[in-house]
Amino acid sequence: MNTESPQRAYRAPCPGCGAPVAFLSAQSSHAVCGYCQSMVLRQGETLSRIGKMAELFDDHSPLQLQASGTWNNKAFTLVGRLQYKYAEGSWTEWHAVLDDGSSAYLSEDNGAYVISTPLTLQRELPPAEHFRVGASTAINGQTFSVATNNPVALMSAQGELPRLPALGQPFAMVELRSQTAGEVLSIDYSTQPPSVSIGQAVRLEDLQLSGLRSESVKDEKGRQFNCPHCGAPVAALLASSKSITCGSCNSLIDLSQGLGAELQHALQDEPLAPLIPLGSQGPLQGVLWQVVGFQHRMGTDPSDPDEQFGWEEYLLYNAERGFTFLVDSSEGWSVVKPTTGAPVLSDNGQNATYLGTRYQLKERYNAETSYVAGEFYWQVARGQKTSNRDFVNGKNLLSMEQSANEVTWSVGRQIESDAVAKAFKLEDKKDLLQRSDAGPGSAAQGVSFRAGLVIFLVLILFLLVISRCSRCDPATENCASSSRSSGGSFGGFSSGGGHK
Repeated sequence: MNTESPQRAYRAPCPGCGAPVAFLSAQSSHAVCGYCQSMVLRQGETLSRIGKMAELFDDHSPLQLQASGTWNNKAFTLVGRLQYKYAEGSWTEWHAVLDDGSSAYLSEDNGAYVISTPLTLQRELPPAEHFRVGASTAINGQTFSVATNNPVALMSAQGELPRLPALGQPFAMVELRSQTAGEVLSIDYSTQPPSVSIGQAVRLEDLQLSGLRSESVKDEKGRQFNCPHCGAPVAALLASSKSITCGSCNSLIDLSQGLGAELQHALQDEPLAPLIPLGSQGPLQGVLWQVVGFQHRMGTDPSDPDEQFGWEEYLLYNAERGFTFLVDSSEGWSVVKPTTGAPVLSDNGQNATYLGTRYQLKERYNAETSYVAGEFYWQVARGQKTSNRDFVNGKNLLSMEQSANEVTWSVGRQIESDAVAKAFKLEDKKDLLQRSDAGPGSAAQGVSFRAGLVIFLVLILFLLVISRCSRCDPATENCASSSRSSGGSFGGFSSGGGHK
């Protein structure tokens, strides 16, 4: 890997404190002094102080300044970072300088990583309000689906940057998903004309990174606090957690504004116990995952609100792969994660195509989060609601969730319940984990009176279950109605979005 500087660096004293401020890239017009936090503007050979930067919050990412790697056969170095906030939390973007002197950004996208580069537009963009979430639009002749349209603001910055939005001033950020190439396009309205970048998902191990921080887990001492409801100690172990539950009183605590702010919380009565305990670790699909979050969700048929069904989602974490979901529904277990691109939905909505695979619509329903436990990288809340569609292709699954400001697609595949039990060392609970993927207990002996009697008894049980589910309390039970197969949300969640 090429470790040489991309070009001769420009270095000059900080106008605030006199400490050296270096610019590695000719495209960098701003920098933040590492000594006095002054915001420095470079104009030719002159540096001027334009303000003071807010202190960085320590997100304990494995990334850090001067970490280097390779992307598309080009060496790069991380020289700056931007920390943004939005209504449901915060995220970080890293400014990378490639060996040819050009810039790229490495950012987080739904718990994974995306690397993007500036995009030159063929025509002028409309105002941000023109982009309606869920609608399709063409950029440079390529079709995109609008995934998010939210006001965001810069919280802090570090190092050298090609642009620097006004600190704390809200501006629109629109993100679109490619319908064919699996790309994400970001439109930043902090500049005029807006800044546009396009990128694709990457895995940290594929970037051959060096110079990383040794741990991405929070220092427990630095992240311990007392529950705002009961006063019991609570420790947030993951850097990116925006919500966490108290292990003593089950209150759901909002961490999106940091521990220094007044912690908002919501009580959760009659907690549910996950079948897979929080903190459990196990290998699935060749990756070692840790269970860090759990939520129970309820679904209702829009045409029949009295018909309810439930499912559960486990948030899994791996330091290099980010986050994924293990979903437990009445039809079985599945492993899913949000897509980077946007599937193509047919005009009649009966099928969707993603990366060449065609999925058939299975059902539509409204979803609501009824209980949460553990940590989440988005601001989860009890009562969050989305409109969902589930699509299938054999054991391959595709799900769409839509809220007022966001559309999230997730893709995955069903797995056997035995694989879940083995992964998390729950063989003694194998019967509790079995779903519809379990085989019959004995071979059929042909149609007989006994078989007819069994069918009759099953029908009676079927009617009893329907009757019970009409009285089901979703706060205390998994109200999965046997009158329809829910399949659950195949891993969707009500936050998602881009670069968060």
